[in-house]
Amino acid sequence: MTGADGDPAGRVAVVTGAGSGLGAAMARQCADAGMAVAALDIDEPRARETAAALESLGARTLAVRVDVGDAASTRDAAQRVDDWSGGCDLLFANVGVQQFGAIDRLTESDWAWVIGVNVLGTVRTVTSFLPGMRARAGWRHIVMTASAGVFTPTVRLGAYTTSKFAVVGFAETLRAELADEGIGVTIVFPAGMATRHLESSALARPETLGPSVTRPDDIEAMLTSRASSPADDVVTPEEAIAGLLPDLVAGEPYFLTHGAYRPDYRARQAALDRAFDGMEARTAGTPERNRPGV
Repeated sequence: MTGADGDPAGRVAVVTGAGSGLGAAMARQCADAGMAVAALDIDEPRARETAAALESLGARTLAVRVDVGDAASTRDAAQRVDDWSGGCDLLFANVGVQQFGAIDRLTESDWAWVIGVNVLGTVRTVTSFLPGMRARAGWRHIVMTASAGVFTPTVRLGAYTTSKFAVVGFAETLRAELADEGIGVTIVFPAGMATRHLESSALARPETLGPSVTRPDDIEAMLTSRASSPADDVVTPEEAIAGLLPDLVAGEPYFLTHGAYRPDYRARQAALDRAFDGMEARTAGTPERNRPGV
């Protein structure tokens, strides 16, 4: 059963990272809209808890363990969903891990882990579920979770912020490539939320890399550098994504959860405008430099 175009009721949503926090809130919003929900998480018991809670509200649900850091696990999860529902109409690529540390203290293994999960895990999620989406008709949409940190980077989160910039680039390209197929792409930019993100990140870190170490001064330095987004600007995941699903149905390309970082965005925009002005001033009168490919 599928709803009419633009109506999510009766359609199928897949949410990675659905065991807690933002993912659980996304799953709940979809269930409240009458969608069947596949709750995916590396922590299978928590995925089952989310699915059970939604099922108690009348939603049709499926719980699946997935490690998006592993290609085979991601493909297997997509096959489970295909067997259960014949694909999905709405996909939330919402998994992300966090590793604090100054740039010169982050190891190559730290970088490989964060990039492998946050960037390649997002790519694996999309490429694994996209064939099933293409086989369906009508309204279909992909949501990728980036971070407000791409607008207001803070210290001690270099690997995480870099990975979220990459997610934005992937999402923007994917949107252009899928436009003719009628599959939309939205980027969500969350800011501070009351979640167990640090805990879940530490638990998901492979034992071979050793424990995830966050020093007290890492947190203090990060909060001090985040002047435009004060420490008390923290909301629940449910508050953060209020109104998300209607925006997805409307085809909005971006969704900001909350935060007082518009001045940072404006400052970056102004600096880029100055760069454009400088480029145009330097190239004025040299039309050959304005030709494509020059």
